[in-house]
Amino acid sequence: GLWLFLVAGCGVFGDLWRWLSPFRATLGVMRLFGLRPLLRYPARWGYWPAGLSYLAFAGVLMVHIAPTDPDRLAWMVLAYWGVTALGSALFGARWLLRGEGLGVLMHLYAQLAPLRRRGGRWRLGLPGWDLDQRRAPSVSLAIFMLALGSFDGLNETFRWFGWIGMNPLEFTGRSAVVGSNLTGLILCGPLLVLFYAASVKAGLILVEAGGFGASFRVLAPAILPIAFGYHAAHYLPAALVEGQYLWNMVAHHLGLREITVSTGFFNRQASVRVIWLSQAAAVVLGHVLAIVMSHVAALRLHGSHGRAALSQAQLALFMIFYTLFGLWLLASPRGA
Repeated sequence: GLWLFLVAGCGVFGDLWRWLSPFRATLGVMRLFGLRPLLRYPARWGYWPAGLSYLAFAGVLMVHIAPTDPDRLAWMVLAYWGVTALGSALFGARWLLRGEGLGVLMHLYAQLAPLRRRGGRWRLGLPGWDLDQRRAPSVSLAIFMLALGSFDGLNETFRWFGWIGMNPLEFTGRSAVVGSNLTGLILCGPLLVLFYAASVKAGLILVEAGGFGASFRVLAPAILPIAFGYHAAHYLPAALVEGQYLWNMVAHHLGLREITVSTGFFNRQASVRVIWLSQAAAVVLGHVLAIVMSHVAALRLHGSHGRAALSQAQLALFMIFYTLFGLWLLASPRGA
């Protein structure tokens, strides 16, 4: 429910996690009993703790041999809550804003919500419409944005199995690919950051401008609609099935009518076409929005549409290839 629906909900409806987070409730209980932060959060830490906690979550999702085993999952969730509660006890609310990876992820996606409160009023616009009014993110937060979801999906394709020397048609289980998947997860994020940084630098060379560090930070938020669009597309088939089980679970406890779980829509060409076109639309629209957001950000840096467009040439090319890569991931046969 959290990963398939709440994350997507934050990108559409705003920061739902702010109201539903159990970690904020834990912090509230601490304050109720008069507990105050013991330490000041070190500014030099930035968002690196959030990056590490999100990497741990991604490791469970993509590398762990049994990520949905109820007993193991309960212990892992308890451990995540314990670390977060400890961070909250030491550093207060600052830890939830800088050190808790899932919360940072959903807060970032919430910035894409079309309806946002600004200046005491509710305003509606294109996703990410208030980008030009925000401060540039720190380096650690910019890298967090760029590294989102770079390995998710690739680890399941036949091509990946071929690279690691595994026959996907004779797959013996996740335990056989733990080392390979962990290596891929750790390397994909830095590689994406490197390619993005090279594209930004190439654009600055074209317009004979400096300020690479500032440009890298200002342009980084444009990657968010790409990551969000791919998340929605990649997990759409799972949401269609798991959503039925989730509904029955909730309905059972609330006394509502349960439904018969069906996967028949995967066996009909017409419904599969609708699913695929919906996935493709999410990916393509995410990348189109990223181009628009990056141009708005470039205007802040270079002052004119001409210089902004020229500085975005390499970045636009990068995003085109990234779009094709996302569509290829969705269309590729999967072995696990």
